[in-house]
Amino acid sequence: MTKIQVALDVTELKTAKKIARQAVKGGADWIEAGTPLIKTTGLQAVQELKKQHPDKKIIADMKTMDTGSLETEIASKKNADIISILGTAADTTIKEAIKKSREYGTEIMTDLINTENPVKRAIELEEMGADIILVHTGIDQQHAGSSPLDTLHRLKNQVNTEIAVAGGLNEQTAPKASESADIIVIGGAITRSKNPEKATRQIKKKVEKRKQKTNQEKTEEKPPKEKAMEISTCNIADAQNNKGYIPNLIQINGEKTFGKTLTVKTIDGDWSKPVQAIDKAEPGDILVIDASGGEKAVWGELATKSAIQKKLAGVIINGAVRDTEEIRKLELPVWALKTTAMAGEPKGYGEIGAKVTIQQTEVETGDYIHADQNGAIVIKQKDLNHTINKARMIKQNEDRIRSQIKEGTTLSKAIELENWEQE
Repeated sequence: MTKIQVALDVTELKTAKKIARQAVKGGADWIEAGTPLIKTTGLQAVQELKKQHPDKKIIADMKTMDTGSLETEIASKKNADIISILGTAADTTIKEAIKKSREYGTEIMTDLINTENPVKRAIELEEMGADIILVHTGIDQQHAGSSPLDTLHRLKNQVNTEIAVAGGLNEQTAPKASESADIIVIGGAITRSKNPEKATRQIKKKVEKRKQKTNQEKTEEKPPKEKAMEISTCNIADAQNNKGYIPNLIQINGEKTFGKTLTVKTIDGDWSKPVQAIDKAEPGDILVIDASGGEKAVWGELATKSAIQKKLAGVIINGAVRDTEEIRKLELPVWALKTTAMAGEPKGYGEIGAKVTIQQTEVETGDYIHADQNGAIVIKQKDLNHTINKARMIKQNEDRIRSQIKEGTTLSKAIELENWEQE
């Protein structure tokens, strides 16, 4: 679903908090501490907005051009969920910012404002690991009559990374932008409105209506999840040359699932962060919990019911789970290393959103997991479409061989095995 991000490009913190409250009531999904706000009040703005809206993602529009690692660390420590870096910054600056964000479980939004070749740069930024790419026409450029929509539509289908768009969008132009963008950034149309709540609600309503219409018109291409549910982890393992597979997992419940990951790092038996992560996850997400292969459970029946309430797609646990009899009566797919009757205590160690390593397989928030009776496998976000399409081709080839065997031939003859033997 397309998200509405309200950009608080004001200079007064009190005003910003008031507008944020009203915008959230109107349906805003994310809140941006704009550059003018940060420059006048510092990162206190981010802290105050996060305190006021703990369940919303807070974007720190830092517009970082240098010292990417340092500024990302500073903003992350001040409770920013997403930090903006200029796409015109040096590659090393951007890479260091992304690296540091992984340590803190935050995300990097790269801003294409004033880039010479935005499509080319967006592809480069995706390869570096940027979480979000922002197509942005600045206020001064807007005054000259520029719009982000042309660049946005040219960028569509060029990258798999989430795309945000900003630049003078309003009730009339936001719906059009939603055809190509995942995140619509609205500034003055909300912040300068007499009624920010009403303005936000009207924009969101029109965006959702346009999105529904567009989706109805799109019949030629299946969404990634629908494609993924038609294949197996075996197909994906073949497509990725076995990379990304998480060995030794036990399927506790469920048959097959697919979704975007939210990672959790904890210690043996400490179920505090795993349970908190349920509240932070989006519907359709899969929690990937690294409990270092511990012996005490970090997951059980009540956590499962809570995850179902949030409409999560599943849970992968590098550790122990308990209440297996009760979990198997429920509908949430669950995989773990082991089962136990022992539970630990909620001490609160660890973090949510940081990179984890499970059985030598690295998983980052925003990656994808495909899991079934054969186990679970990680697909990197930037490789999603390529991997899924390649896995589907592998399945189609296997289906052809199945039909040949059904007609009476053998496997070795169907694949002409003799021709593959080394002399």
